[in-house]
Amino acid sequence: MLYRTAGQFKTSYKADQALFPVRQDAVLLIAILIVAYVIFPLIASEFAYQTLLIPVMIYALAAMGLNILTGYAGQLSLGTGAFMGVGAYACYKLITIFPWMNPIVAILFSGVFSAGIGVAFGIPSLRIKGFYLAIATLAAQFFLVWLFEKWAWLYNYNASGAIQVPNTEMFGIYLTGPLASSVTQYYLVLVIVSFMTMLCINLTRGNLGRTWKATRDMDIAAELIGINLMRSKLIAFAISSYIVGVAGALYVFMWKGAAEPNLFDIPLSFQVLFIAIIGGLGSILGNYLGAILIVGLPVVLNLLPAALGLTISSALVEHLNIMIVGSLIIFFLIVEPHGLAQLWRLIREKLIIWPFPH
Repeated sequence: MLYRTAGQFKTSYKADQALFPVRQDAVLLIAILIVAYVIFPLIASEFAYQTLLIPVMIYALAAMGLNILTGYAGQLSLGTGAFMGVGAYACYKLITIFPWMNPIVAILFSGVFSAGIGVAFGIPSLRIKGFYLAIATLAAQFFLVWLFEKWAWLYNYNASGAIQVPNTEMFGIYLTGPLASSVTQYYLVLVIVSFMTMLCINLTRGNLGRTWKATRDMDIAAELIGINLMRSKLIAFAISSYIVGVAGALYVFMWKGAAEPNLFDIPLSFQVLFIAIIGGLGSILGNYLGAILIVGLPVVLNLLPAALGLTISSALVEHLNIMIVGSLIIFFLIVEPHGLAQLWRLIREKLIIWPFPH
């Protein structure tokens, strides 16, 4: 009923391939943006910013970068956490070496360093794929985390081995550091994530996106029809690593406030991978759905027992969270490999033809 498309005629291929072929999709997106840009800042608490809103967007952006590489280009990677670390450390060095640099510019530019590292470690994908490529990216994960720990120049020879986010401001408003407010950081993350999302949507819907899908589905056939596999794979590694690097800079500068090398260890890579799998590989929307589930589940498990008058230890909550996430991964891999995004597509199709049977 809400998605009834009667009277929405398309008279050209351009209209049929539009970003929003169904008018209700555009209305829904506008409503979501109004809630994100207007409603949330008016009603959200400090707890909501730091526990839900900011981490959901950062994790969704990191999963989006991984999805470009794995979901669209078909190149498996287990080094997402390390590439996030490259972006974080690059942003830290830019801010400390050039104190006059705008923090937004530093965050966006930090992804360039991550893209360069991603391309360097993506070169083996020209000769290997599948499980062997995953092992190569896993080697990158261990090497980069070791580098973060041993190369003291990266953390300015700090005795603790950690990086501390400095206070930076623009137009008299603190954007990073202890003096920055959560509302300011939320808006900054929201704008950057919105920009990156539109960039990814346009890339995946264009010629480059079709090239990636052809490479993913059958690389030999793609090469036979004239697709340059080297160019396709390396561009996927570069763009994916850039997005992940920006997510890493936001992860430290807009949320954590400080970081040690082990923050970017293998658990972070797997967490981002789980978000992509549960949300749906090859989907932009799935990154947000997966991030909402993965980030929101521990919060619900902590708050729900108290609301019901029950007392549960934090250790039990952590174990329940791991068990539920693991069960969801198995469920989606077996029952619905395309994740939550596919479930939304099925619901949408049923709404469009309701009340007629499918």
